[in-house]
Amino acid sequence: MKLDFISLDKLVVAKTNMRHGKQPNLSDILPTIRARGVLQSLIVRPHGQTDLFEVVAGSRRYRASMIVAVERRLSGDDEPVLLPCAILDAGDDAAAVEASLIENQARLDPDEVTQWEGFVRLIKEGRSPEDIAATFGLPDLTVRRILALGNLLPRIRNLYRKGDIDGASIRHLTLASKSQQRDWLALVDDPQVRAPTGQSLRNWLFGGASISVKQALFDTASYEGVIVADLFGEGGYFGDKDAFWAAQNAAIAERRDAYLVEGWREVVILEPGEVFHGWQHAKAPKRKGGRVYIATRSNGEVTFHEGYVTEKEARALAKGESIEAGVKPVRLELSSPMTTYVDLHRHAAARAALLAAPGLALRLMVAHLIHGSPLWSVRVEPQTARHDATAESLETSPAETLFDTRRRAALALLGLSPEERTLVGGAGTFAGLATRLISLDDEAVMGLVALCMGETLSAGSEAIELIGLNLKVDMADWWEGDNALFDLIRDRQLLGELVGEVAGASVAQANAGEKTKVLKQIIRDHLDGAEGRTRTERWVPRWMHFPPAAYTDRGGVATVYAHRRATKIEAVAEQEPSLEEEAEDRLAA
Repeated sequence: MKLDFISLDKLVVAKTNMRHGKQPNLSDILPTIRARGVLQSLIVRPHGQTDLFEVVAGSRRYRASMIVAVERRLSGDDEPVLLPCAILDAGDDAAAVEASLIENQARLDPDEVTQWEGFVRLIKEGRSPEDIAATFGLPDLTVRRILALGNLLPRIRNLYRKGDIDGASIRHLTLASKSQQRDWLALVDDPQVRAPTGQSLRNWLFGGASISVKQALFDTASYEGVIVADLFGEGGYFGDKDAFWAAQNAAIAERRDAYLVEGWREVVILEPGEVFHGWQHAKAPKRKGGRVYIATRSNGEVTFHEGYVTEKEARALAKGESIEAGVKPVRLELSSPMTTYVDLHRHAAARAALLAAPGLALRLMVAHLIHGSPLWSVRVEPQTARHDATAESLETSPAETLFDTRRRAALALLGLSPEERTLVGGAGTFAGLATRLISLDDEAVMGLVALCMGETLSAGSEAIELIGLNLKVDMADWWEGDNALFDLIRDRQLLGELVGEVAGASVAQANAGEKTKVLKQIIRDHLDGAEGRTRTERWVPRWMHFPPAAYTDRGGVATVYAHRRATKIEAVAEQEPSLEEEAEDRLAA
């Protein structure tokens, strides 16, 4: 950190500043700054790649200085306003947030919602609740109580910020589920009733609320307990809470077992009424050891939080460490050597039997291709492009439109969401996919094979060349010239060759000295049949043909394949010169 004087017009308020976007009260400091200027340094840091600095702490002094600067200019004083600043290193968001919080707590106590906003930023930057407590001299319980505001709906936080909700009520609401919070807000908006607050709110949340039938995880048609319906026969609630919870807990146990069968490492059922705090956990997929947390409420509501680990485990995962450490091992029925023995013999028997069932083998192959397997490493071609125009040209092309239409139909055929971006990549469960594939006929399965292969073909690979040559692909059926291509061509010699191909040698010769912009327009006019020029149908540049060819001797797509081809022929010839002619014929085929 260094100290310097920075011109007022070089300062902006940082987004990490606690009072960013707000209009603070300046009445207490404005007279002093008018009389004596800014005496205590602002905390700033460089703003991106510009020559500006963002105010991390001291936004009130900055805003007051702006008012004073305007007043001076109106009185004829054009002297630049320089403010004393302490300059942080660029990019340290956590340090910036801490500086803003510390500076503002020392001057104007921020409300708890504002503190929560700052603390959440620090959590996202890697600070733990204990770190925050130590930095600001607050008890751990206070920090955790403020972080618990994250469980509240935004409207409730705003009501608390404005003073419309007291502290006791807000603490009770942090323990409420989202649906309970919405129900409470409905009472706030209802002029005919009074929304419960304080201890009444706690009783409303936890004290013997009726359990609605909509909370049941089980089939109420087979429920043998008493269900009391309202006067209109809509909805209803359970008359016997003990009977309800016996059925509900059985359904929760079934869901837990189903999660374990699906491969989740652990399913944690929280104590009744215990709140799952998202800020104490981090998202983690099943394959990285994520757990499922099940939270239950006294009103019968059950919430499933899928794919979470603790913050400590998340830090271990970020370092590439296993999160299994510290988990008490369970003595399994089969030891590791016994499991290996059983697995290998079952594997041998299964694949021997599979030899007589090629149809099943094909379907399992497709299921592995779509869902994945520890022994398969298949990735979808990302089709990335540095230029947005190229990406848009591809997305709107006839070929990509057809492929996307077929992919959506295939996803629907497999019972998957048509909005999935890809077919390959782990959608659905392996058992579910395999079962669905077994029920399909060979024609449908072969169509899925083609789609999966299409998604996993590497752009620019020899596989693309092989397909194009074998299937005699005519690019004119799938592509036509567009601005995205011509905008990428900056070579005058190349454009001259293209003009000759599209418009004829005489036109190319007559415009040989023109600028690239004119040459591109000539090509476009001939492709569109515009400006009185003869329309050129089904033109495709040589590099896009199968096989590709070049326009110049400076190299290009065609020479890449030619080099590969020549290298393979030389390799064969070195081993046996008499085989060179055979190698030439084989590679040509």
